[in-house]
Amino acid sequence: MPRAPAAARPAAKQADKPGEVRLIGGQWKRSKLPVPAAPGLRPTPDRVRETLFNWLGQDLSGWRCLDAFAGSGALGFEAASRGASDVMLLERNAALVRGLRAVQARLDARTVRIEAADALAWMTRYAGAPFDLVLLDPPFDSGLFEPALRAAQRVLAPAGRVYLEADRAFDAATLGPLGFALDRHIRAGQVHAHLLSPAARDAAA
Repeated sequence: MPRAPAAARPAAKQADKPGEVRLIGGQWKRSKLPVPAAPGLRPTPDRVRETLFNWLGQDLSGWRCLDAFAGSGALGFEAASRGASDVMLLERNAALVRGLRAVQARLDARTVRIEAADALAWMTRYAGAPFDLVLLDPPFDSGLFEPALRAAQRVLAPAGRVYLEADRAFDAATLGPLGFALDRHIRAGQVHAHLLSPAARDAAA
């Protein structure tokens, strides 16, 4: 039987159609978050998010969290889902901000706040209560890892933690001058996930 001409075959799915991620724990477990096709947007893989919240503990009740490069919001909404009392999401891409606000409304996420802002500028001028957890997942090609860590120092509580997602491993020699000690690290494909604490606290311990 002759093949149908190419024009008559079903069109292939567009590779740049929006995807989605699912929250993996807490009150909104299995809720879907859209992932638009946007430059540099790379949601934290499920395996890495699961490991991070195993490190932190499943219950974040009372925690104040900052998701400084929110993107899809997967990290920030995951923290809120697990009980964090105040979660600030920062994102400078207007389309992504609209998406985050739509998710916030759909979930009725009353502990989540969203600001359209440049993360470094926002952390530099921030003068409010410090955060127990700062989530840093800048675009891998942005060169923002070190500047973001320096800025996070200003907004982090003395007993707080920083999560850094990067395209390479950050060791003690790199982190020390930035004011941090490495608590945990895993690699999942091209993603290196780090859990950090302030170096001064680590030295005092």
